[in-house]
Amino acid sequence: MDVVLAPDIYVNASIAFGSPPERAVRRAFGNPVKPKTSTWVMERVESMLRALPEFKDDAVAQQMTTIRGLVDVVETNDFLIEDWNEALVALAKAAGVSRVLTDHPDLLDRSAEGVEFVSSDNWLAEQVTPPPPPRV
Repeated sequence: MDVVLAPDIYVNASIAFGSPPERAVRRAFGNPVKPKTSTWVMERVESMLRALPEFKDDAVAQQMTTIRGLVDVVETNDFLIEDWNEALVALAKAAGVSRVLTDHPDLLDRSAEGVEFVSSDNWLAEQVTPPPPPRV
């Protein structure tokens, strides 16, 4: 797995079946290696799901249990709720990847400390695009 998933990807995948975030999460979870995440991401996902009226407490608890069973949590520093950029860069570094999958408009097409932020649409397109032919 060459990316880590931002909280918005998990939340959008939880509510928008068939959407690019949901397809990206299915692809990530279908990989033999579990995706890496952090406590900060899991807290943001739970908080965001709880803010949605269609997600009752039992549904949030069930969804979080499902997600926790599909990921490996890696250690990072503690971050404030608004520290998306810093927390996601730290997660990518702890996971040993150089990209974060997010559709957060404030983060797209940015990079920080060698970590690139990529949209679910672009990442999915990469997954199905064959590599270029070798140079002769």
